[in-house]
This record gives sequence, C-alpha cells and structure tokens, in this order.
Amino acid sequence: MGPGSPDMAAWQNDYLKGTGCEMYTETISPTFTGMAFSQAAETCFVKLKLLLLAIEIRPDDGSDRKISINPRGVKISPNTVGFFIAQSAEEVKRAWFFCKACHEDIKDEKQIKKCKCKALAGSKKTSLATMPIKPSALKKTVSMKDGNTNAVNGRTTIAATDGPKKEKTESRLDADSTPNDIDFKSTEMRYDSTGMFHWTQSTSIEDSILDRNQAAMTVLNGHVVVCLFADPDSPLIGLRNLVMPLRASNFHYHELKHVVIVGAVDYIRREWKTLQNLPKISVLNGSPLSRADLRAVNVNLCDMCVILSAKVPSNDDPTLADKEAILASLNIKAMTFDDTIGVLNQSSNAPDAMSPLGSPIVLHRKGSVYGSNVPMITELVNDSNVQFLDQDDDDDPDTELYLTQPFACGTAFAVSVLDSLMSTTYFNQNALTLIRSLITGGATPELEIILAEGAGLRGGYSTPDTLSHRDRCRVGQISLSDGPLATFGEGRKYQDLFVASLRNYGMLCIGLYRLRDAALTTVDATSKRYVITNPPFDFGLLPTDQVFVFIHWNKRQSTSQ
Repeated sequence: MGPGSPDMAAWQNDYLKGTGCEMYTETISPTFTGMAFSQAAETCFVKLKLLLLAIEIRPDDGSDRKISINPRGVKISPNTVGFFIAQSAEEVKRAWFFCKACHEDIKDEKQIKKCKCKALAGSKKTSLATMPIKPSALKKTVSMKDGNTNAVNGRTTIAATDGPKKEKTESRLDADSTPNDIDFKSTEMRYDSTGMFHWTQSTSIEDSILDRNQAAMTVLNGHVVVCLFADPDSPLIGLRNLVMPLRASNFHYHELKHVVIVGAVDYIRREWKTLQNLPKISVLNGSPLSRADLRAVNVNLCDMCVILSAKVPSNDDPTLADKEAILASLNIKAMTFDDTIGVLNQSSNAPDAMSPLGSPIVLHRKGSVYGSNVPMITELVNDSNVQFLDQDDDDDPDTELYLTQPFACGTAFAVSVLDSLMSTTYFNQNALTLIRSLITGGATPELEIILAEGAGLRGGYSTPDTLSHRDRCRVGQISLSDGPLATFGEGRKYQDLFVASLRNYGMLCIGLYRLRDAALTTVDATSKRYVITNPPFDFGLLPTDQVFVFIHWNKRQSTSQ
C-alpha cells in the first residue's frame, strides 16, 4: 500500500508522502547567482517545488569547503552545490535546468527542462555572472572573488556575522587581557575550545549525584530524563554523544535543558570522564523501573524521557533483547500523577508564582496527569519488538519499522535506522556531513580530532572567532496555535507559511508535526503526533499543527521552543 491508498488512515497517507523524500545534491543554476540564500530557497520551493536546505560554501582563504544550513546574509556564488529534499533525483535536476529567460512563466514545474540558453541566461545577470560559468573556470572564479568579497557571497569582515568559518587556533588561546579572563569565568559565556559547545569546569560525579529526596525538592521541570539500564561492567555506549547536541553553543545558557540520568551510578561513573565538562547534568542512583525514582525526577514534567540499555543482549531469544526498555516504557505509561505543579501554574496567574523552594516557577508546559502522555523515546535492538511498545495501536507484527505508529510518532528508535543512513552516504557522501551537523549540533573536524585523541572537551577563551561559531542554524519547533504564525493555522496553505516564515523571520520550514487524531479540539501537549516531511505546497494547515524549522541563532534571546 502506497501513499493515497484508500485502506490507509489519513495520517498514514500524509506520513508516507514524507517518507518518500530523500536528500540530494545538485549544482545550482547560474540564474540563482547573486541571489541571497533565502531568495533562492523561496524560488526553489515556489517555482521548482524543491526544498533547498543548505549550500556548500567555499571560504575565500582557500580552506576546506563548509556546508552551511540556511545561511544568513550569504549570496549564491557561481557553481554552488545545493542540498535538497525531494522525491527523486529527476526532480532535483530542475535546480540546474532552471533558466529565468525560458522558465519564468511556466506554471507546471515538470515542464522545466534543459534549455539552449543557459549560458546566455547566466551572462545576462547584472549582478555577478558576467560570463558563462564552466567547471573548468572554477579556479578563476574563486580568485576573482577576492577583490569584492561582499558582492559575491555576502560576507563582511566582522566575524560575528559569519557563522562557523575560519579555524585560527592561535587566536583561540590568546589570553592576553584581563577582560578575557573575567569573560571566561562567566557561566553564560563559557564554551569549549572550538566555540561549538557549552563547557564548564570539571564536575565530580559525587557533586552531581542526587538522592531521591534532593531530586524531589529540586522541582525539576522542562528537563530531559535518561532512563539507563546497565550493569557495572556493561560496555560503554557513549552518553556524551547524547548530551552534547543538547549543549550546542547556538542555545543560550538559560535554554539548556537539565539532563537527569536515572541508573546505576557504578556504570555512569565509568562514562563520567566524558560528561564532566558539560553543564547541567545530574545523576539519580536508582532504577528506571522504580516508580518512586521516576516520581522523584518529575518524569511527568519532563520535555523528553529517553530509555536506553547498555546491557549486552543474550543470544537465546532476540525478542528478550529489549525486555527492560519495553517494561520501563509500559511502566511509565501506566503511571498516574497528581499534577500539583501544573494546577498551581494554572490557578496562579500572578507573574511571581513561587515554587515550594521559594524560587519562581517557569513551566514550559503543564505536566501530564497520565504516564501515557509523557513524551518518550525508547531505543530498540530488535525492530519487531516495536509491536510491544504501544498497546493501543493496531500495527501488524510484520509491518516494517518505518511504517509503524511508534516510529512515525517518534516514540521508538532502532539501530537498523542507521542502515538507511549508510546507504544514503554510499550514494551521496555529502549527505552524511549535513545530517551529522544537524544531529550533533555542529561537530567540526577540529573537535573530532580532539575527541578522537582522547583529550575530551577543553575549555577555550571567548574570542570574536569562537563566539562567531554560535551564529548557526538549529532545528526549532513553532506552534501554529499562538504566536506570530498563528494566522496560518486557520486553513491557510503550507506555501503561504513557508514564504512568510522565510521572508519575515529567516526561518526555513522543513516539515509539520501534526496530531494523529486531527479531530481533537483540546490538545494535550503530548497527544500523539506524527511527522510530515516537506508537505506539498498546497497542503492545508491546522491550528493544532507544529512546524519544524531551521531557525537562526538570536543574539539577544531565542523565542523558539
């Protein structure tokens, strides 16, 4: 059954259209030369029905090319390679064939084919393309750019507007003045040596361990709970890779979500060397199956509960490989909570509502009364075990993982997902660079060398160069029920939202997060939702929809969720 099948639920049809999308790279037509990235992305979406995510940028100093996602203030230079989301490689060829002279008035994007005047169209551009661009002329073009950098790619000499660029290691360690030292001691301004992640002085695990009473008194809220099953001698799974993206420097310090690891402290102690320099991490020495421990860390108020297992599965029965993770998931779903804090937040409209500890309560969302509404993702070793995660779905046991409800709703992840990533990388090695940048929050080759050598995260002084690395895009979630985009939830089309978001806020829409039960009028913050990747331009929007966007770093303060 494919998209559009009458036997499928409406949500499955929408979801399946999105799963058909893949990542492709293509050289961008000379017609786009000189356009700002946002203008090029809008043209690609409106005229070519393509989603342009990122471009490859060639630094003027001749250093390695970098992939820049939804770059701010960058113009398209000749022979730029673009990264697209589309249904087929055939569709993406439109980005190379598109010619303003021949295709300006074409309404059907399928009619955009190769024309004979591509070189002429390039030479007619008044901005930059003063000659036909051929791959063999690439070096000449790059050397010509040095004379007029601003006109070619929107760069200026101010490092702060540049995003992740040059890596001058000598300036990074320059502690020549007192202001730098003071700056370095400020919690908000402390980053690692590459400027890509928040960093803190080494914290001992003893200082980070909470007992049940301390956890309960901390009034944790809007945090991330990591339920970890591990024996003291289980193989290390690399918790740093889970926490580091949540500590990316393009989040402001106050936006960092507290991470609470619930598990055996003897195991976590072995992982701690890689976590000790990351801020806002606590450990509860307990069991993810203990309801008392889960209540102590306010699992009903968390923004996400991640269930992992480091235990080596036995070879006896593959079905039992995920038994603890599944039991923990079902255990949380069966819990009920007295939503005291959520009720307190609603009944007290005073701006100075106080917690039992006397500190102001800042609630990201009303707590879940039922465990089934706690936002949760469970890692599985065996795909077929996904059938045990959701008691109310009707998935056939033989259904492929990506078609199951838990996977579509983002509540299950299996190792086999990485197989498709491997095959994508085989056909397009650049895709991995882009995906890695999104998932890791911005790992650089320099940082990877440091980590591979075993040095761990090192602190660095805040220089203009390292601080400029904060200015990079991240994935955000914007609600259509309120805020600046609320008007688009009233029956408008996806294309209207896409264009307005890009023009007014510089946000690049990449998909929707829609309620599975579209008929719901009262929305719990965690009612089941599914992802629709790159919806069609005429796709109707609902007030309950949330939008996935690439959002620019805000120097003052971020307002995205």
